[in-house]
Amino acid sequence: MSEAINVITGKCVGCGLCVKACPFGAIILENKIAKIDLNKCTLCGACVAACKFDAISLKKETAPAKDLSAYKDVWVFAEQMDGHIESITYELLGEGRKLADSLKMNLCAVFLGSNIKGKADELVKRGADKVYLVDKPELAYFCDEPYAAIIIDLVKKHKPAIFLCGATTVGRSLVSRVAVTVDAGLTADCTGLSIDPATGNLLQTRPAFGGNIMATIITPNHRPQMSTVRHKVMKEAVVDGSRKGEIVISEITAELLKMRSKRLSYVAEQGATVNLAEANIIVSGGRGVQNGDGFKIIKDLADVLGAGVGASRAAVDSNWISYSHQVGQTGKTVCPKIYIACGISGQIQHLAGMSSADIIVAINKDPDAPIFKTASYGIVGDLFKIVPMLTAEFKKVLGK
Repeated sequence: MSEAINVITGKCVGCGLCVKACPFGAIILENKIAKIDLNKCTLCGACVAACKFDAISLKKETAPAKDLSAYKDVWVFAEQMDGHIESITYELLGEGRKLADSLKMNLCAVFLGSNIKGKADELVKRGADKVYLVDKPELAYFCDEPYAAIIIDLVKKHKPAIFLCGATTVGRSLVSRVAVTVDAGLTADCTGLSIDPATGNLLQTRPAFGGNIMATIITPNHRPQMSTVRHKVMKEAVVDGSRKGEIVISEITAELLKMRSKRLSYVAEQGATVNLAEANIIVSGGRGVQNGDGFKIIKDLADVLGAGVGASRAAVDSNWISYSHQVGQTGKTVCPKIYIACGISGQIQHLAGMSSADIIVAINKDPDAPIFKTASYGIVGDLFKIVPMLTAEFKKVLGK
């Protein structure tokens, strides 16, 4: 849509009402005629309403509607590391299968990497009807530029109706580049996806205002409809060894593989022995842990249980533990079988990242802490006494 605003000099009397009405200071009087600074003007129309002499015109020209009929199929970006397909991919395939069946379209996976051809069939067994495979040595390690350039090229050639990507470090970095270039809408951190039966549009649901409301977003006038989806909020697609699909080996130009940066080395984070996103048990500490040394008892219990160590935003912001351990809306979304929250009050931001756990155990000295409203089991007391007692008891029970 193109818009234009103009002052009709023959009608303008220089009264200054538009100057007072403009909330952005975009209008001045010059020789008793209103002058609009288009660099400041947001086309809000306040000046038009204020002018008693109809001396300001705001015109809107609606661009011709785009033909969206050529856009078909549901696409999923198949994220992998060192040839290992990440579990978020299987979650997207599970949800993508439902969307594709609703629309009577194919479910396709986009699989980029090096020496990964033998892994493509795993995507078919998880529900993909077609896999667009780009297997090049230059793609051994993720890099924004070539990955985005290749996906943009594929999107322009094949025109998917929906494109899904994990809300991971890789996904967030990649998909925004794609959306901007192909002029598509992008909804981040979705926790729910469905199809509007009346229009066929993708309904993209995500938490907003700190998780206090759930917003449903549509992008009816652009394709593909693009979403990033939080890890562990959707069920993985089941393996079906009998499924057959098409592997499309996509040829690309050398130009698409160009990059201005490259990976020199990889240093694994020290101490992170259990991947939070994959952990069946997580022991988390919050503000009640009091300091970095307090996390020792959290880690001791986690070691005995073979659990991951999590943390609230307050603990991370206090530099008691690294950001990679943060659970919550601005951290990781987890879905373990057991989540043990130690000294965590239970603010909505944290609950957004762990409330889908099967069992939640809360330990807090404040009996009125919000976490107890969500917890399956609650223990009111001093975590510095209770957690070591649990650790000692689990050592006996587990023979450690």
